[in-house]
Amino acid sequence: MDHTHHHHQSMPPPTSGGDGAGGGHDEGHGGHMGMAMTFYLGYTNVEVLFSGLIINSPGEMVGACIGVFLMAILYEGLKIGRETLLRRSQVNIRYNSMPLPGADGTVLMETHKTVGQRMLSPGHFLQTLLHIIQVVVSYFLMLIFMTYNGYLCIAVAAGAGTGYFLFSWKKAVVVDITEHCH
Repeated sequence: MDHTHHHHQSMPPPTSGGDGAGGGHDEGHGGHMGMAMTFYLGYTNVEVLFSGLIINSPGEMVGACIGVFLMAILYEGLKIGRETLLRRSQVNIRYNSMPLPGADGTVLMETHKTVGQRMLSPGHFLQTLLHIIQVVVSYFLMLIFMTYNGYLCIAVAAGAGTGYFLFSWKKAVVVDITEHCH
């Protein structure tokens, strides 16, 4: 098949930002033509999560890193907080249970609440809301890391490590079933 009659436009290579900071993004990065696909250290034209949220100065980058650091700590706190709430609700279910003799001589535990009552309980609604928040925060952190900006990536990792340090000592379970993005 002959393709000589097709006209192809070549994409221009991404620029370094022009300020010597190694920005890694082209001026037209809204269309992601110049989006960096390797890690870089820069603070100009760094788009974070939303099209209007663009970092263009060292001060803005410091502020963004602090915000990302706190968001990663929040994520780790949410994971442990949800686990603690779940453990508490399971203990309450056990205390609200009563033993009943089974037909074959075994002892069955019957809870006073039906599945529908537990499903519509305030505790389950709270767990659901916290789960939604945790998923959104985890995806935000993943997308921030995917900017490939070294400063933001370090903020995500440092915040996650700090959050783990602050909250994980309470953790009783080794395998984390609520993990979304690691």
